[in-house]
Amino acid sequence: MSSGKVLLGLLVGATAGALAGILLAPHKGTITRKKIKRSSNAFADGVKEKFDGLLEDISEKFEKVKSEVTDFTEKKMAKSVDIKDSKTVQN
Repeated sequence: MSSGKVLLGLLVGATAGALAGILLAPHKGTITRKKIKRSSNAFADGVKEKFDGLLEDISEKFEKVKSEVTDFTEKKMAKSVDIKDSKTVQN
């Protein structure tokens, strides 16, 4: 199991536990709603951080592959030109 899935599972579990605790607590409705709002904001922030990290990882991998493809293409083009030049010299 990837660490991302484990982290997301822990985050969801902690949020669900906090929410259940808040809903079962003997407080007035306004206080409970404020606590729910804080918990949901914390959950949303955690999800956003996780998504931003995933997006950053994907971007880095894309740039690496793009660079490797560019290098590969340039090497093959240079080799192709060298082959053409050597054929021209032979004729």
